[in-house]
Amino acid sequence: MLHPQTQALLELFEQKQVPPVYTLSPSDARISYRERRVFTQPDPAPVAQVQDLHASGPAGPIPMRLYRPAETGSSALAPLPVLIYFHGGGWVIGDLDTHDTLCRELANGARCAVVSVDYRLAPEHRFPAAVDDCIAATRWLQRNAVALGLDPGRIAVGGDSAGGNLAAVVSIILRDAGESAPAYQLLIYPATDMRRSAPSHTTFASGYLLTRESVTYYHDHYIEDSADDLDWRASPLLHPDLGGLPPALVVTAGFDPLRDEGLHYAQRLSQAGNRATSVCFERQIHGFITMGRLIDEANAAVSLCAAELCRALASS
Repeated sequence: MLHPQTQALLELFEQKQVPPVYTLSPSDARISYRERRVFTQPDPAPVAQVQDLHASGPAGPIPMRLYRPAETGSSALAPLPVLIYFHGGGWVIGDLDTHDTLCRELANGARCAVVSVDYRLAPEHRFPAAVDDCIAATRWLQRNAVALGLDPGRIAVGGDSAGGNLAAVVSIILRDAGESAPAYQLLIYPATDMRRSAPSHTTFASGYLLTRESVTYYHDHYIEDSADDLDWRASPLLHPDLGGLPPALVVTAGFDPLRDEGLHYAQRLSQAGNRATSVCFERQIHGFITMGRLIDEANAAVSLCAAELCRALASS
């Protein structure tokens, strides 16, 4: 059963007549998503420093935002471990501001820096533009970590939903290229299979915020050619070899159309010999982790992610 707080949130969305994302243009959907955070997200936690950066990208500079955790100052005595974070939003919506609170929470909770990446969005920039930006941003950070007071040997990748997809893909790209692998993967209800054929896509097709129509909306704005559903850069679950990848935490939600493909990805990682932990918040919906003002389990999930990230980066 749904958590009562989550059920109340769904009822609140209905009372406020929040329009479903698939009824909006991408520009209006972005505004709606940004405005919605005011009543669902906790207040932003103070951190030691917030710094705007730009990475060199394939289509120009990629905006990024660096957070240093509270009590570290603008320059720690030792280089800080860092999480490079790719926001969710179906590759269509979301930005540095929609995930500002979560990045602050992860920085403070994991005692690491966080670099949030503002990759190009669809439909203006379709697949694989987001992938290209995220791998470029990761490589840029690896090259510039020392100058920023960050530890190039302790760079994790992470993200939620579409961002979880991008983090998983970045890890595979770096492995396949024989480059420095991330120290850790934080994959929060990741999209891993663009075919959208897992049973949870039918079971939770309506009534739980992320509906079948919304999933289709995001997919069709991002993927121009349906043949790209089979490209592992869109569907990392379909890569034939998931061995030799960084340790991972895969968080899923029980009432989420993406639940099964997230669980399947965690299982594939484990079967391939990687260290992978799967945790399902059985009473939650897709997107819950940024809704800590109204859902207590969101805060528990953030604390879990931060604790596992802290432990992984301390031992890497």
